[in-house]
Amino acid sequence: MLVRKHRVDFVVANAENAAGGRGVTPKVAEEILESPVHVLTAGNHIWEHDTLRPYFETHPILRPYNVDVSLPGHGSGIFMANEGTRVGVVSLQGRIFMDEKGKTASDPFRAMDVLLAEFKARADIVIVDFHAEATSEKRALAWYLDGRVQLLFGTHTHVQTSDEEIMPKGMAYISDVGMSGPHASVIGLDKDVALHRFLAGEKKRFKVAEGDVRIEGILVDIDVKAKRARSIVRIRERCASENDL
Repeated sequence: MLVRKHRVDFVVANAENAAGGRGVTPKVAEEILESPVHVLTAGNHIWEHDTLRPYFETHPILRPYNVDVSLPGHGSGIFMANEGTRVGVVSLQGRIFMDEKGKTASDPFRAMDVLLAEFKARADIVIVDFHAEATSEKRALAWYLDGRVQLLFGTHTHVQTSDEEIMPKGMAYISDVGMSGPHASVIGLDKDVALHRFLAGEKKRFKVAEGDVRIEGILVDIDVKAKRARSIVRIRERCASENDL
C-alpha cells in the first residue's frame, strides 16, 4: 500500500473521471473516501451526475473554486492531516480551452488572491489542484503562487509530465500528475473506440479501457514550519489489484 509504504500524512485525490470516465457518482466517491484519502478534488466534468450535488455538503468533495457561486458545493476547505496540520486545499479550474456548457471559470489568478487572504490565519499549508488544459496557464499560475502556497499540481490532460520541481520560493510544482487508470488506452478511452472516432469521424459509445492499470501521482515532503516544500517525486506504478493503492 503506497500510503503506508511512504508514511503519507495527507492524501488528495482528483476524482474527475472516476465514474466510468465521466465525472464521479456518490457510490464511487464513497468508495474512494473509504481508502486513505482526505479530500477529493474535481474539474469541469464534476457536473455530469446530479446525484452527487448533495454530497458537496456532507463529504470532503471540492468542485472548482472559481466557478459561478450559485453552483452547489465548495471549491476550497481546511482539512486536518494525520499529524494535526491544517491543510488548505483548493480545487481550481483553468480558462484556456476549458469552456464547459456555461460553467466557464473566472480568473484563477485573482480568485487565488481572494482565497489566500481568507486562508492566511486558518491554514498551515496550502495545496492547489489546478485543473487546466494549457501548460502555459499552469506555468504562469505557478510563478504567481510560488512562495504563497506549498504545492500546485496540474490535472486534466491525463498524461503525467516530467517537469516536477521545487520553485525558487519553495513551492512544489508539476504540470500534470497523470492518470490513475488503464494505460492501454487513449487517455482512458478504449483504443478501438478512440481510433474509430479519429478515422471515421463518428462518435461511438464511450467505453473505458481495461488494460495496464497504473497509479500515477506525486509524493511531496513539506516543511510545515518553514512553509516550503523539501521534495517532490513522481509516482507511476502498475497495479495488480486495488490493494496496491
